[in-house]
Amino acid sequence: MDSSEESNDLLPLSTARYLVCTVLSLSFIVGVPGNSFVIWTICGRMTQRPPTVMLILHLAIADLLVLITLPIWIYSFANTWLFGLVACKALTFVVYFSMYASIFLIMALSFERFMAVFYPFAVQRWKKKMTTRMLVFAIWFLAIAFGAVIIPFRETNNTDAGLQCAVYRYVSNAQMTACLLLETLVGFVVPFAFISICYVLVGRRISNMTSPSKQRSAKLIASIVVAFCLCWLPHHVFNLISIASALMEESYPGTSEALEKISAVGANITGSLVFVSSCINPLLYAFAARNFQSSVRFTRLSRLFEQMSPSERTETAKEAPNTNGTEESLTSTEMI
Repeated sequence: MDSSEESNDLLPLSTARYLVCTVLSLSFIVGVPGNSFVIWTICGRMTQRPPTVMLILHLAIADLLVLITLPIWIYSFANTWLFGLVACKALTFVVYFSMYASIFLIMALSFERFMAVFYPFAVQRWKKKMTTRMLVFAIWFLAIAFGAVIIPFRETNNTDAGLQCAVYRYVSNAQMTACLLLETLVGFVVPFAFISICYVLVGRRISNMTSPSKQRSAKLIASIVVAFCLCWLPHHVFNLISIASALMEESYPGTSEALEKISAVGANITGSLVFVSSCINPLLYAFAARNFQSSVRFTRLSRLFEQMSPSERTETAKEAPNTNGTEESLTSTEMI
């Protein structure tokens, strides 16, 4: 009876471990070259880097930082953790602050799109390098601050498969609930609400616009947002399951134990989906750039990024002679 139960318990764990390693391997294979190509295209092929492009550059850097840690995580899931507690905490911190940076940068891109549609002339302020640098600095600072919250709680533990860097130790259920709620609110609920509001308003405003460039830019950033939601939502659902389990531990111990088992099985799988979010953006850029007439891919990509910048279009429109009093209308529509 006991050996049968042990066999049944190991089967889903083995299957989950195989699935996680497969997803992480594919994320590394696709994401590292993809994000490296985006960084090389912007830094090596674009002489002008307006704010939108700078946000995309830092988004690629954040995603790349997450992905380059994957070989260590893959080896750990497949075998055992060999790198000690300090490395466990350090690499977890890198993953967390890079993922927070990605989320905050996507928020900034969505807000920039909102400003380009509703307040086109105000976007001129984004052209100042100091303003963009301050924004990017604030994003990374907040990402590091929120990422550091997890460091004290990350620990290694001995399992049947050997030592693993895959456990969080909290002093109490209240502490665990607070940490998971903070992660879910800051890492998903608030960003998703903010991004959704921006795009509902933008969608209403541009619904009557027919310019291909406007539609392409809006669809690209919208697809980044959708990918963000699909990749992160399952992870935070299991966070909420863990919170429910902790809250029910005393009043409904049976239900609490069942929820804890569900959370343990699903956490690794949904956690691997989070890494997918870091490799998917270059694919979206490549798909959006496919219609540009060029046989060289980096030329297509650089043209896409140039087109996405509202600042350069505003500059052109403002410098053009205003012979019919339509300057404001032109600028407002061309900035999207």
